[in-house]
Amino acid sequence: MTKPWLEDAASLIESFRSGDNSPLEEAQAVFDAIKSSELNAFSYIDEENALNQAKKADISLPLGGVPIAVKELHNVEGWPDTSASLVFADRVSRFDGTMIERLKAAGANLIGLTTASEFGGLNCSTTKLNGVTHNPWNHELTPGGSSGGSAAAVAGGIVTLGTGGDGGGSIRIPAGFCGLVGMKGTAGRIPRGPHTGIGPLTVVSGCLSRSVRDTARWYDVCAGFDPRDPYSLPKEQGWEAQLGATDLSGARVVVSPDLGSALISDAVREKVLQAAATIIEIAGLHQVDVDINLPPIDWEWAIANQAGLYKELGDRWPDCEDDMTKSIAFGMRMGLKRYNLDIAARVEEGRTAANERMADIFDQTDFIICASNPDIAFPAHIESNTRVDGKKAPAGNNGALTIPANISGNPAISVPAGLVDGMPVGVQIIGIQHSDRAILDLAHLWEKSSPWPLVAE
Repeated sequence: MTKPWLEDAASLIESFRSGDNSPLEEAQAVFDAIKSSELNAFSYIDEENALNQAKKADISLPLGGVPIAVKELHNVEGWPDTSASLVFADRVSRFDGTMIERLKAAGANLIGLTTASEFGGLNCSTTKLNGVTHNPWNHELTPGGSSGGSAAAVAGGIVTLGTGGDGGGSIRIPAGFCGLVGMKGTAGRIPRGPHTGIGPLTVVSGCLSRSVRDTARWYDVCAGFDPRDPYSLPKEQGWEAQLGATDLSGARVVVSPDLGSALISDAVREKVLQAAATIIEIAGLHQVDVDINLPPIDWEWAIANQAGLYKELGDRWPDCEDDMTKSIAFGMRMGLKRYNLDIAARVEEGRTAANERMADIFDQTDFIICASNPDIAFPAHIESNTRVDGKKAPAGNNGALTIPANISGNPAISVPAGLVDGMPVGVQIIGIQHSDRAILDLAHLWEKSSPWPLVAE
């Protein structure tokens, strides 16, 4: 039985064009791997259609014939639209999302849906609908969330690319846990929609990949203005072609492994400091000392997202509570108990304060280097990690490193920084809004100097 491609997507396309491989062979290998996998990374596959698409793939296109997994919170017409919840187990999507339309136009072969956390609300991918999804580096541990199924499928050697969405770290967290590249672009870089609510403007779409150049190619395909998202940004050309072109010498950088507030493990801290020292040296950066001191924002972030979930559930709530993940249902109950106009005002005050503080920091630096996660991946059957190095972690600790960039819209990327106890650690680079190319180039330099395993070892 032929195994799926174990390098990156760009090299897979090269193999198609050279005749060493074919889209049909690769698609069949992917489906064989899914059926034999114990990761539980997929909740739905569209084998017949994908094999038919593979037979007529146009390999001249940027993603021509490449099998791509789709996070189950993304819309593909005719596929399940469950939001990873029993509540919507029978719902079917009536349309393609904008990013999905662009992937199809670029020749991508969409093979199925990957598991996620319920409504994208947790840092694991364990639900009542799909069960437990496992980390390919250690099946006892979580791949993270909410894009955990995509991360498990890519790191597990099943597909070279999977879609992801990041509303509070849902691309970067699983990228860090699984040893992948995960980028959250500037808010609006990849348009949302169609039929997407305007607020709270924290969620962006992207991918889980094995290489920085694959992520750059994804932006070539998917980024650019769409009128259905009035906050989307104009299209820029040459993300992959111009990779490495940014002059980074002398740019300012702050190294803050814990981002000023998170409780992180000593081993993760050491890995981030080692990676940061190398990045600073090879890029010629100038390290500066800036007090990060970000205000706590986890409660405001949760309330803003619960308001959107309450709207989606409609009159199904509260009868659907028993069908939901315990943490999501509890958050709904507490949010509704406390939510009123005064609370709404305080939420916006908190979000504004966080954005102002982030802007103040970036008046004094060009980049922040920190950890992607407080620790290595936690057990797959629990909903969050409550202890770090034997210490009780504060509420919101799991997202303390990632949520700030969602609130402010800053671009941020997680790339592998080595292993702790045999599990990947991610280093995160955060830049000022619209500096997406610069953080990609920093990640590219780091990748060239310290190559990482492309799949779990």
